[in-house]
Amino acid sequence: MSFGQRVREIREGFEPAFWVANISEIFERLSYYGAFSSLANYLHESLNISTEQTGSLAGLFGGMVWFLAIVGGAVADRLGFRRALSLAYLILACAYFLLGSLGAAWLAPVRSAVPLPGLLAFVLVLPALGISMVKPSVVGTTARASSENVRSIGYSIYYTLVNIGGAAGPYVASWAHRHLGVENVFRVSALSVLLMFFAVLLFFEEPRRSGEIQATRLAGAARNLLAVLTNPRFVLFLLIFSGYWIVFWQQYIVLPIYIHGYIDSRADVELILITDAATVICLQFVATYLTQKLPPFRAITIGTLVSALGWLIVAARPTVWAAVLSIFVVALGEIILSPRYYEYVSRLAPAGQQGTYMGFAFVPIGIGSLVGGWLGGRLMHHYGEASQHPARVWWAITAIGVGTSLLLWLYHFAVKTELPPANS
Repeated sequence: MSFGQRVREIREGFEPAFWVANISEIFERLSYYGAFSSLANYLHESLNISTEQTGSLAGLFGGMVWFLAIVGGAVADRLGFRRALSLAYLILACAYFLLGSLGAAWLAPVRSAVPLPGLLAFVLVLPALGISMVKPSVVGTTARASSENVRSIGYSIYYTLVNIGGAAGPYVASWAHRHLGVENVFRVSALSVLLMFFAVLLFFEEPRRSGEIQATRLAGAARNLLAVLTNPRFVLFLLIFSGYWIVFWQQYIVLPIYIHGYIDSRADVELILITDAATVICLQFVATYLTQKLPPFRAITIGTLVSALGWLIVAARPTVWAAVLSIFVVALGEIILSPRYYEYVSRLAPAGQQGTYMGFAFVPIGIGSLVGGWLGGRLMHHYGEASQHPARVWWAITAIGVGTSLLLWLYHFAVKTELPPANS
């Protein structure tokens, strides 16, 4: 097939709904990572939340998204992608606006009536309600609105646009923080997803496929869910792998506080946090090519170890550039393991349970954020504020990652981790 024919195939192979949904995902990721990159210092410095509570709340913000993803897909199937996306973006717009307005005078009566940590916990869970519907709606639209011959390209486009939004979010947050104030970072995020609410209403048409299999009935979904929970080997693997995400999420939970408190109070944290997504965009295909011959489980274990060791750089040298280099190495571990992790889980799933298993594949991300937030805040308080040895935080985080790698290695020998043939 000539290059011109391939371009024509791509141009004609996607319905307009594909482009509307995937472009809207750029703005959703921009809003999410823009808010997340400013969140820890906003809570700690602007709202005077303690270090321990800041860690827990930041972990809650990052973690609930992935737990609700299990049910978000079912909700999106029931509502239809157009209604699910528009509702999700409206929820997100309200949630980010409320988050940026927590210190505003008009919310003073609410703040006086409700303890601030409780109010924050409520507001920080709201974005998860929206995001849990956005992701399955966009992925589902990509499947329905793509011709069979370009569907794999459609998922590549989706993954690329997600990372573009992930890189753009901290950059936009940096600009908003410097020129408008940190509380307006969240209002810019609200504006971004509000625009997508109108874009979906105006331009998105529900994609439909003739002969499409009906969504699994609730009773069948419940049986699949029970089947996963009663698979002890798979559940054990998910619990062990959660340790990786405890290590990973510290770039959003502890690192911002560490940089402002112990490296440079004027450092542009949001700009520093672009490093992860930029590394994924630039090096994902290279890393996939170089590691393609590694067995999936070995790639997962190596990636976990690489990410864990990355934090030793900023532990040894507390400078802004060391922090950037640490995030870069953490991202290298991420791009080594991420594609192989989803490959491994998808091929573990019995026939008819792929969707349920892939929903559970996100659970370690949520566990890692919730536990990582709780633990990171306490480590930062103990080693930073109490004992004045803040660099030891990173030694502790690295120990968790190395311990996770060791447990994965032991799991490999205790449980048969070889994948079944791809066509089985």
